[in-house]
Amino acid sequence: MISLDDLVSAQDRLIACPQCDALHLVEDLTETESASCARCGTLLIAPRARSFLHVVALSFTAMILMVGAVFFPFLKISTKGLSHDSSVFGAAMTFSDGLLAPLSLAVLLMIVALPVLRFTALIYTLWPLANGRAPWPQAARAFRLAEATLPWSMAEIFVIGTAVALVKVAGLATVSLGPAFWAFCALIIVVALKNSFMSKWTIWNAISQPR
Repeated sequence: MISLDDLVSAQDRLIACPQCDALHLVEDLTETESASCARCGTLLIAPRARSFLHVVALSFTAMILMVGAVFFPFLKISTKGLSHDSSVFGAAMTFSDGLLAPLSLAVLLMIVALPVLRFTALIYTLWPLANGRAPWPQAARAFRLAEATLPWSMAEIFVIGTAVALVKVAGLATVSLGPAFWAFCALIIVVALKNSFMSKWTIWNAISQPR
């Protein structure tokens, strides 16, 4: 007969897949092993050194790409001998006066500020862990902030919306894509790679360890 203590102990070792909600019993893994969901294959637990270092490196890469994506020319429109190129920051500042000022603020917040805040929080959380050290103060709060800002980081949505808009504009003028557009595309790939390496259970488990 299973005792209450055994049930509580088993409950503490259960992990739910973030994609399909399948429950798994946590096993003790070595530094070279990883665990994935048996149903959908989502990474659940990854070796600390490899996963933490990869997430930190990709977060740094994403922040560098973000600078280029925001300030470099995004696209150039030419028609009837006239041309104009603009960056994301310049376009947002165009609507910074009058009734459209909240729109400008929302663009900069969701496309620039929140992703940068999330990358910074991840670096703060994982940098000491990747180097085999104890987590810094407030690491749990920083990681919780990174997770809370994830649904509001809309750089990917911005690129998709821009691609749809370019289809409409292409019939009226000549559109040339600037380096910022390709920086955004590279940013999406880097973020996808970062998410594939990140194991939330491993991070929370490392943060909760005694100093």
